[in-house]
Amino acid sequence: MKRPHLLPSFLLLLASAPCWAVEPLDTFSVRAGGYITDFDTKVRADGQTGQGTRIDLHRDLGLDNNNAIGVIALSWRPWEKHEFGLSWYRDSADAERNTDRDIDFNGQHYATHTRIRAKFDLDAYEGYYTWWAWGDGRWALGPRVGLIWYQMDLDLSATADVNGDPVNARAGNNVNADLPAPTIGGSWRWAPGEHWRLSADAGYFSASLNDVDADVTFGRGGVEYFPWDNWGFSLDYTVRRIEADVDASRLDGNLRFVDSGVRVGVIYRF
Repeated sequence: MKRPHLLPSFLLLLASAPCWAVEPLDTFSVRAGGYITDFDTKVRADGQTGQGTRIDLHRDLGLDNNNAIGVIALSWRPWEKHEFGLSWYRDSADAERNTDRDIDFNGQHYATHTRIRAKFDLDAYEGYYTWWAWGDGRWALGPRVGLIWYQMDLDLSATADVNGDPVNARAGNNVNADLPAPTIGGSWRWAPGEHWRLSADAGYFSASLNDVDADVTFGRGGVEYFPWDNWGFSLDYTVRRIEADVDASRLDGNLRFVDSGVRVGVIYRF
């Protein structure tokens, strides 16, 4: 039996393997993975009456606010202190239930116990720029400017009246909006060990943009592990909170939107 010699041989192989230390910043990276979302969305669509009801998409319409979706992101640092990044994800939900209160939405009235079918679609496009003003071989810190652009679409259709009788000609009601959410803040990266890297981003912005008067708060914290030089894994938690008054032809009202959740992914970097 020569099996006991396998362990010393394996340890010798590890000792002879090349050793590297991950740097706090990448020249280029691509990330793909999953986003376990937790959306908290409240909408008031006034319509021509100006008397819309503030509705919670989960509580009032039964739309699932937790989902597992795909997300893809990339970063590029063409110069030593200047980094750009992009990311995208998409989410959707649909449900049908009886309302437990009167709802006025976009000029249409839904009485208590009306059966409503709801469908919600969301696309999110994010871009950012970071100037890494300070740092050394282990950490980096700098100001960050970001913009995430949400494209939202909400459709309500009454399928049965308060007596449970089917509605032959469904009274459809649709609102959609482009919601820009800029932030100004900072970014931080730290490589405490050979294979580990910690990161954090935060920002805030309050302004009127594209018929939207919004307050935006953003925060993200994460950890990355690189067992190989160019490949690794990431885990982070992200939260964005948007309170917006919208005055546009497709949506006239108010939107309170919290986009948060855990992201797990694979990273290719150099």
